[in-house]
Amino acid sequence: MSDKTVTALDLPMQDPLPEDIQKYFDICDEKLGIVPNVLQAYAFDMEKLRPFMAMYNDLMLGDSGLSKLEREMIAVVVSSLNRCWYCQVAHGAAVRQLSGKPELGEAMVMNWRMADLDARQHAMLAFSEQVSKASSETTEADRQALRDVGFSDRDIWDIAAVVGFFNMSNRMASASAMQPNAEYHAQHR
Repeated sequence: MSDKTVTALDLPMQDPLPEDIQKYFDICDEKLGIVPNVLQAYAFDMEKLRPFMAMYNDLMLGDSGLSKLEREMIAVVVSSLNRCWYCQVAHGAAVRQLSGKPELGEAMVMNWRMADLDARQHAMLAFSEQVSKASSETTEADRQALRDVGFSDRDIWDIAAVVGFFNMSNRMASASAMQPNAEYHAQHR
């Protein structure tokens, strides 16, 4: 784990970490080569960290009609709209990894409309943008546009859930000046 501060707030990680959290951090370090700074940032309070991890793991890694790549694409587009430095960097790396296309990760951050997307991906990201910018203006026509390209109502729920999670997470990361792990910048290029 890093010695540097991961946010602008003076909220040090609990030391020692509870056994289950330490085990989770060890698995992250083993599989990813890092413990994501977002986890370290939340580790000052286990009552905040555990639900954050549970929601993230369910939305991003759990069963869904959305692929992991699609969920990461949503994360990056929402984070780009919100200008969330942490999530643009971290999830941009995930898009590069899952797609095998460095240019796709870059396009998701800079201007997703310039990416080589199919109709399904385009509709998903347009809906993600709509819900992020003006959720109260989302209409049945917006949901139907997703159905028209093959998304089920469960998929639409999952898209909205990922969008909602990242809008919340982006605000926490930006408000606390959360810094992405330096390793993310060079990954999968």
